[in-house]
Amino acid sequence: MVFKRSKLLLAGIFTLFILFFSNSSQARQNQPAEGEQQETKKEGFDAATVIFHHILDAHEFHFISWKSSDGEEHELAIPLPVIVYSAQRGVGFFNFSKLKEGAVYDGYKADAEGKIIAVKEDGSVDESVSLIDFSLTRNVVQMLIALGLLVWIMMSIAGKYKKGQGVTSAPKGMQGLFEPIITFVRDEVSVPNLGRASDKYLPYLLTVFFFILINNIFGLIPGTANVTGNIAFTAVLGIISFVVIMFSSNKHYWGHIFNPPGVPGWVKFILVPVEILGIFTKPFALIIRLFANMVAGHIIIICLISLIFIFAGINTSVAWGVSPLSIGFSIFIYFIEVLVAFLQAFIFTMLTAVFIGQAMEGAHHDEAEAHL
Repeated sequence: MVFKRSKLLLAGIFTLFILFFSNSSQARQNQPAEGEQQETKKEGFDAATVIFHHILDAHEFHFISWKSSDGEEHELAIPLPVIVYSAQRGVGFFNFSKLKEGAVYDGYKADAEGKIIAVKEDGSVDESVSLIDFSLTRNVVQMLIALGLLVWIMMSIAGKYKKGQGVTSAPKGMQGLFEPIITFVRDEVSVPNLGRASDKYLPYLLTVFFFILINNIFGLIPGTANVTGNIAFTAVLGIISFVVIMFSSNKHYWGHIFNPPGVPGWVKFILVPVEILGIFTKPFALIIRLFANMVAGHIIIICLISLIFIFAGINTSVAWGVSPLSIGFSIFIYFIEVLVAFLQAFIFTMLTAVFIGQAMEGAHHDEAEAHL
């Protein structure tokens, strides 16, 4: 718990540090020298833009940008399909590369935040057109890739078990890698919290665990999307877990919420609203915990790397001196993030199993009290 709070605190401190020095560096470079005109001001490194570009969704996978010797800018990126619909114009389908650098294509363009908007012939925003964006953004594409990989892995393993491999003989290949993880989730997460109902909920718990884990690992690859650092993604997972928890509840669970046993009547007026609020804070905790931890780690790494470019805007020698320290800490945090990728998948799955078990165990408590 202390480690998680420290990581979130570091992320906030680094973000404020980067924003301060980024603005300070940019202000220094934008100051014209004596005798120079204001038009000759030079743009500095904007760390805030880099941070938000990485943690937010986009219409392309962007890996690197560079300038050639002739001053022309180049980039290595994979633009994704844009699919928009409006009642006024119908369906629009094209590649995002058509909208790069503020270009207008087929009556559409991308604003500064990458949002697709409808425009008129003169390039101004067309307020009369209301768009519904169905575009395959990098979060969506990466999530589908993770889903496809998960299905392929599990189907391959299941096919080998059907053939007898891993049953009459020792598991091999992916079986040997995933079988201990599956056994761990079953024996340490599902069975202790769900008891006899373990087999009923184990497929869901395994799906949640591996789906989060694969997306966490993908998010550590440079240029990819931080899917689990998107609040919409974690919100959907939390809502699904909330639905499973609610459908797993029984009359004893609701009885303990609306009529807590062994509590004075006047205390119930305070306790019941708290218990009702607790129903919704459980999935909210799942949503925020995963989102905050995955975003914090990525922000820390980007901030550490950004220090090199920020100090380069102030003094090149200082930047060279800071580089080894910045890169060293970035590598250290990166390896911690690999651990966090597994840890957060485990925590989300464990808490889900705990909350489901709490919704089911009211009857067991009543039976135990009856025997006393």
